Amino acid sequence: MFRAVIFDFDGVITDSEILHLRAFNDVLAQYDIEITEEDYYKEYLGFTDRDCFDSVAGKNKLGVDSEQIENLIKQKNRIFEKLAATEATIYEGVPEFLQMLTDNKIRRAICSGALLVDIQPIVEKSQLGPFFEVIVSAEQIAKGKPDPEGFLLALTKLNKGSQNSIAANECVVIEDSHWGLEAGNTAGMHTVAITNTYEAGQLSMAEKIITRLSELSIRDLQELCA
Repeated sequence: MFRAVIFDFDGVITDSEILHLRAFNDVLAQYDIEITEEDYYKEYLGFTDRDCFDSVAGKNKLGVDSEQIENLIKQKNRIFEKLAATEATIYEGVPEFLQMLTDNKIRRAICSGALLVDIQPIVEKSQLGPFFEVIVSAEQIAKGKPDPEGFLLALTKLNKGSQNSIAANECVVIEDSHWGLEAGNTAGMHTVAITNTYEAGQLSMAEKIITRLSELSIRDLQELCA
């Protein structure tokens, strides 16, 4: 039975990955470090902000401590917030897809490696807030994707107070990266990959691959969970 969809945010709902990269590089410029676009999409895209800064610091032997990493994250958040306010866009077809799910009484959640302060302004600006019952963001979890913790937490939150709990195999995860797909598979959920960020060949672990959300019907999603 098909009962819920859990969305990644950046690269699925909003076209903001490049804004995250610009914000990271603005912060890292103080250390004369730049993450190339190629490296970002190859190595860091699925990371939380903390994981990204930790990895970059380790590779470049910056010797920063946890408190300094936290300060870098705050700097990056301020920069990203300004960029998102003017440049973040929602992918074509997202509102219509969410409305289709709502009309069919399918539960809806976000599970993102971004912080809530990065997610909320875009959701509010695009008037998508009412569609999402649950948002799981980076600060709510100990381990980011490909660990399944975020997806399992989203499911727990969807089930809170419900007498008819949704099972993991009744959920469809929609992701744009192999990190997210791996997390969804490990969580026991069904996976759909969208080629907004990577080519289909890099997303082969998904059960279904699409180029836009309008390609998915309720029947397609039901068949995944059958």
